[in-house]
Amino acid sequence: MSEERPMSAAPSGFSLTDQNGQTRVFPTGRPSLIAFLKEDCNTCNLVAQILEAFHQAWGDQADIWVLGQSKDGNQILQDRHGLTLPVLDDSALKTSFAWGFEIVPAVYWLHAEGQGGPCIEGFVRAEWQALAQQISADLKASDCGVVWADLPDWRPGCGSKHLDPEIHDRLLAEADNSPIRARRIEIASSDDLDEFMFDQGFSDGLPLVPPTPERVLRMLSGTQRGSQEIVAVVPPNMAPATVEKVAINAVMAGCRPEYLPVVIAALEAVCTDEFNMHGVTATTMGASPVLVINGPIRQRLGMNMKLGALGPDNRANATIGRALRLIIRNVGGAKPGGVDRSTLSTPMKFTMCFPEWEEGSPWEPLHVERGFAPSDSVVTAFAMTSGPVQIVDQESRQPDQIAGTLGLGLEGMFLSKIHRMPVDALLVVCPEHIKTLLSDGPYSKARLRDRIQEVTRRPLRDMVANEISGAGIPLASAAKMTEAQLDMLVPKFSSDQHIHIVVAGSEAGKFSAAFHGWVTGPAGSVSVSRKIEC
Repeated sequence: MSEERPMSAAPSGFSLTDQNGQTRVFPTGRPSLIAFLKEDCNTCNLVAQILEAFHQAWGDQADIWVLGQSKDGNQILQDRHGLTLPVLDDSALKTSFAWGFEIVPAVYWLHAEGQGGPCIEGFVRAEWQALAQQISADLKASDCGVVWADLPDWRPGCGSKHLDPEIHDRLLAEADNSPIRARRIEIASSDDLDEFMFDQGFSDGLPLVPPTPERVLRMLSGTQRGSQEIVAVVPPNMAPATVEKVAINAVMAGCRPEYLPVVIAALEAVCTDEFNMHGVTATTMGASPVLVINGPIRQRLGMNMKLGALGPDNRANATIGRALRLIIRNVGGAKPGGVDRSTLSTPMKFTMCFPEWEEGSPWEPLHVERGFAPSDSVVTAFAMTSGPVQIVDQESRQPDQIAGTLGLGLEGMFLSKIHRMPVDALLVVCPEHIKTLLSDGPYSKARLRDRIQEVTRRPLRDMVANEISGAGIPLASAAKMTEAQLDMLVPKFSSDQHIHIVVAGSEAGKFSAAFHGWVTGPAGSVSVSRKIEC
């Protein structure tokens, strides 16, 4: 069905080639009738004959051009109807995109300067007849000779090709006002795109999704922030990361647009002085960010917080963490062999992101503990060196027993004989262990932390270097201690505040897990939380 679309300003100028190879430039300096058609539209084929009649009647006084949306279809359209009017090649669809109509046929009657009346879309006989009368009057010419009574009252048009989602995204990305500003790399048609990205060093060792302009533009739709806004200055190269650069790496990681705000918040968290991403990257211990997601966004993104929560197969879990790592690598320059000096490294440098199962927890969720509202969506970043390390207990039936098991599991961090550690631990308690903890009534996080510290207390003399292990308190230092000092009991952690606790995992299976941290405090890394904003 026809629709008249108002036009308050002249349409964009263009320079296109016709079927004879001649370049046609608009505006022409003469009145112009510009019609956009595509060969496979029945209504376009109907009006093609009318346009040819217009050209035969008025072509010496006005430029009457068809802009075809398919290179091969243009020739078919011309041959099918014996068109003598110029048929211009708009198969790139940039002019269609710039003129902004929705339906073909789309026809414009324009003055010499390129201005004119509304666009007519589709075919309504009365509108086209009125258009012919307007042209005849403006040109002070005779009638075009079309027998209007032989034509149908109306015919619906077809959607313009430039509105096809994939084509429209490409055109939008290529437009002058596109939010994309990153340098574009041209790749030869014979090159293997995946191998090219490996060769350029963009990859973490796994295949990447090519960050085409269309994909990056779709990714940017996931946030309201401007594409050139700087999210963070990324260590170790202290390079500014714009929203666009974050989006590019999120595309390569395989993210969906709705994940982008989480990636942005995670990047903000790890690029703080407190988190110390430079130190996390450079340490030979092999630390890497672990992201815990809290709040309503977990459900909106379909994140996995239950069975297999710390493993593969959930797109959001896997790609959000990977996107952060790619940004640190590709924008910040943290590549193995450069600033990244990890002795063994860790699979967490590919990705590690998971949500807390707040609904399965008897405690305040992590983000509420850290001062946020329950309704806030929050990402918390921890600098961890290993994990998840399973803590297995299928026999304990008493709350303090299972809490003791969790403590003994944490005692193995780094080395069991090293205590009073200023190091964070992230303890992930599984639902079946939660049931045991609650079997005699409430069991708070504070009580669990106390129990962990209690069961890991050992005398200092057990930490002195000996013939079994040279690690621990040096012999020279131990020689200066009194017997009472050597008998003093010390817990695993220098403070129970270093023990962070969340709930995740399947409802079946008595297997909790721990992530072992790096150095905590000014000399190392402090966990950081950021609210996730669109």
